[in-house]
Amino acid sequence: MGTLRKNTVWIVILCFLGFACKNPNTGNSPVEILDEHAIERAVKDNTPNNAVNEVYVPIYSDIYNQTRDSRTLLTATLSIRNTSSKDSLFINKIDYFNTQGDLVRSYLNNSIYLKPLETIDYVIEEQDKEGGSGANFIIHWYGKSSLNPLFQAVMVGGLGSQAFSFTTEGIPVSK
Repeated sequence: MGTLRKNTVWIVILCFLGFACKNPNTGNSPVEILDEHAIERAVKDNTPNNAVNEVYVPIYSDIYNQTRDSRTLLTATLSIRNTSSKDSLFINKIDYFNTQGDLVRSYLNNSIYLKPLETIDYVIEEQDKEGGSGANFIIHWYGKSSLNPLFQAVMVGGLGSQAFSFTTEGIPVSK
């Protein structure tokens, strides 16, 4: 068996064990949002609006399962990666929208920065039903030089004893 196949088998087994050991959420507890980056990395926002780039990242907080009335809830992680080894990435806005295009929440009160090669993550927990199958993030970012950051989302879920995951990539928003 090849190394890639062995690694894939282990990932599937670990995902299965993670879902099998998880306690079901019996109540409607509020989703807690912790963002240490907003506190540690706050910067003054003095960048002109025309220098800000806008990215759309699709998120699936749930998917249809067999029928339109049957849905499977997912955990989604937004990953923002500064791919530069020399320059910081600045982020003005991270907004989460639902399927209808309504703002669910804003994650930043102040601009933040990511050091070279740094990554930050924002998690939409499985019990958070506000986004729906067509949820998305809009991210505003800029750099002092030409940067090519990576904006991705990873969704993880399970059906019965089967676990699965998939990713989406951010795309620039046309101005």
